[in-house]
Amino acid sequence: MHSESKQPNKFHHLSLNWMTSKENKEEIKADAEMLGPAEIIMRTLVVLFLVAATSAEVLERCSWARTLRNAGMDGYRGVSLANWVCLTYWESRYNTGAINHNKDGSTDYGIFQINSRYWCTDGTRSANGCRIQCSELLTNNVGVAINCAKRVVRDPQGIKAWVAWKDHCQNRDVSSYIAGCGL
Repeated sequence: MHSESKQPNKFHHLSLNWMTSKENKEEIKADAEMLGPAEIIMRTLVVLFLVAATSAEVLERCSWARTLRNAGMDGYRGVSLANWVCLTYWESRYNTGAINHNKDGSTDYGIFQINSRYWCTDGTRSANGCRIQCSELLTNNVGVAINCAKRVVRDPQGIKAWVAWKDHCQNRDVSSYIAGCGL
């Protein structure tokens, strides 16, 4: 049985008391009507990101390397497979659901940490070079992320668009990132 709290809870309709009386339905409707358009949009985005995050995973290094190879990334635009694996290790630790917020207000998404200002849209101002929703980069269906990374590397900056690659992979022996993978 549901016990009443001494403190008022404006979300009491979400508690264990799931009664569907007319009073409860009217109360839920009143709560929803108090939300402004911006709050409704924000809550919708949060739900979408939560749904996307539930299908995200941290990939195993060699499995990820094989996926990249099978997607034609080894040698794509002159970037070796080991460099792609190094880049994604330092960007996301192979986490397809990684999200990081930047000082400029943009956000980086997914295993490649693709930026919302230039490559995908998350409801903020974006060039959307990959023509995708940023939430599409947060699932274990990495095909969208790989295709977007291919688009990024075709840009004049190439692989240097990724700061983590410049800081941790450029001009270094990156062979250890695919060592023992049988590739």
